[in-house]
Amino acid sequence: MNFTAKKLGLSKMDIQLTPKQTRALDYLQDKTCTELLFGGGAGGAKSFLGCLWIISCSVKYPRTRWLIGRDELKTLKDTTLITFFDVMQKMGISSHHFKYNEKKSTIKVSNGSVILLKDLHLYPSDPNFDSLGSLEISGGFIDECNQITEKAKNIVMSRIRYKLDKYSLIPKLLMTCNPAKNWVYNKYYSPSKNGTLDKSRKFIQALLGDNQFISRHYRENLLKLDEVSRERLLYGNWEYDDDPAKLIEYKAIINMFSNEFIKGGNKYITADIALHGSDKFVMGYWDGWRLEDIKTIDKCDALEVENAIKEFAERHFVTRSNICYDADGLGTFLRGYLKGAYPFVNGGKAIEVEYTREEYANLKTQCTYRIAKKINNNELYITVKDSIKQDIIIQELEQIKRDKVDDDKKLYLFPKKVIKENIGRSPDYSDMIMMREVFDIIPDNTITNQHAGFY
Repeated sequence: MNFTAKKLGLSKMDIQLTPKQTRALDYLQDKTCTELLFGGGAGGAKSFLGCLWIISCSVKYPRTRWLIGRDELKTLKDTTLITFFDVMQKMGISSHHFKYNEKKSTIKVSNGSVILLKDLHLYPSDPNFDSLGSLEISGGFIDECNQITEKAKNIVMSRIRYKLDKYSLIPKLLMTCNPAKNWVYNKYYSPSKNGTLDKSRKFIQALLGDNQFISRHYRENLLKLDEVSRERLLYGNWEYDDDPAKLIEYKAIINMFSNEFIKGGNKYITADIALHGSDKFVMGYWDGWRLEDIKTIDKCDALEVENAIKEFAERHFVTRSNICYDADGLGTFLRGYLKGAYPFVNGGKAIEVEYTREEYANLKTQCTYRIAKKINNNELYITVKDSIKQDIIIQELEQIKRDKVDDDKKLYLFPKKVIKENIGRSPDYSDMIMMREVFDIIPDNTITNQHAGFY
């Protein structure tokens, strides 16, 4: 399909594009879409599209400012920038119209426009991306956005305001990526699959097979990759994770929703507490190792949390001694209301279990490693059929990974704050599931002499 100069106001250009690239460019010129994620596999000409759009806009709109960003500036210059100059050549644009300043990481266009090359890596010394300062841009292209944090993306998006009114534009951010189980999956791929993606956001999965212009040798090389990499990069399978530090196998996570052979047993409730804030208040009702019901509340006050737990326990006939709640931070207020229930302290000391030799960093680590083993052994069944909740649970459990693998004395978990950055929210569902394990390891006399009857 021809992409003509007239469409973007250029004097000379005739580039062959794939149908999906053409569709993407339509979104990038409409009045509705503000964020477009393009990609989901290798060989779909993702960087080519991004460079073409940025070059075209910088030429069409004089004295505007555009951003090309990536996790590391060096990688951007070694990869994306090479594509940029290749696209310029294919567009028939002379190099004297675009002046690249390597030291300043800028490209000046002869009409007064500027293209900024930016490092979007999250550095500990700059957690709020103050390095972007008072940056004002007219639009942005983030290559391999799966490698940066959602916060970095949001800050770039917030900076798109320069001369928009002059040219009757709306903020536009183009992102490209390969499949990844992080905020990109959560905010774009999964909602697109479920039909819940906001109308201001679009996702186009472009794969090797969509690019008729690529060398056949590219496909042959991808076929030689290991199974996980081949599924992700060649077939665009978002459900594969090749991180060796992960604790739970993907197939075992999927099996949780069909392990109907799991028998019932004692009834329990586990509750991950949250008040007004970004985290969710999530409760689960357990019949043995069957998770039969999940209740989620977005925002609530202390009294609402108390009443919700009471009502949940009454509905499922769960005794107070069989309730476990997150006692850290916001959960501490419940200690006065739930006498006899188990206050789960994440950073508390691991519980001694007979015949167990592992040393854990804390109680949460102990319960997480044990629950991971149960899931991998197909010893847990989630009966909940809500597809959105299932997707959230799958994503959160895939984020459970071992940390400090070189430590020979204790077992550690990937920090929760890192998981939040990866998926763009707190892993409340997996925390609720993890707490169920405590009832298998606490001594019988831990939940004490306090009244443990029904509410």
